[in-house]
Amino acid sequence: MPTAEPRFDGRRVRGDRTHHAILRRAVDIASVDGLEGLTIGRLAGGLGLSKSGLFAHFGSKEELQLSTAGAAAAIFADEVVAPVAARAEPGLARLVALLDGWCDYLRGDVFAGGCFFIAASAEVDGWPDGPVRDAVAGQMRRWERVLTEYAEDARRRGELAPDIDPAQLAFELDAFGMAMNRAWRLHRDATAFDRGRCAMRSRLERDATPAGRASLAVAA
Repeated sequence: MPTAEPRFDGRRVRGDRTHHAILRRAVDIASVDGLEGLTIGRLAGGLGLSKSGLFAHFGSKEELQLSTAGAAAAIFADEVVAPVAARAEPGLARLVALLDGWCDYLRGDVFAGGCFFIAASAEVDGWPDGPVRDAVAGQMRRWERVLTEYAEDARRRGELAPDIDPAQLAFELDAFGMAMNRAWRLHRDATAFDRGRCAMRSRLERDATPAGRASLAVAA
């Protein structure tokens, strides 16, 4: 039996575009005012939409918060994680590229209020357990796993000392980034990124093997 040709559904395309535009605006609002400050009424007013129209996309404030966190995670992945594999060789060079991309992201204007997840993690860490807190915590764990996996790969390739703890190294690199972000966002310290990059590079050099130092020299 012949199958029917797939039909182009213009309404669905328009709906997807609207949903994307809503979430992009929601991410910016939440990065400035927090997830608690993100309401359907506030979002509807900013987009010129009706509250009932937004309820068709999100049935509750919690669902809006969860969708917003998911959209922010996708943007972070596109901006920081995804480009690394295409521009850096596996091993220490890839870890350095990831850290450089993270620094550029923190310095840039990807979100209106700075890094969505650094702000959100500070906001929700005192909240009771629940879906929104879990979503933010889950994204932060995924970032820590990426750092750990890249460090483990560099160790496996003989570019970092065999006795290092990749999870500990990831913890320290993440802490440098957090301090760098605080100095920039809170104190407007223009030296924050030079200091942060220097701290990250020095930490990697401490545990680098001769092969690793050669990779770091190329990545400089």
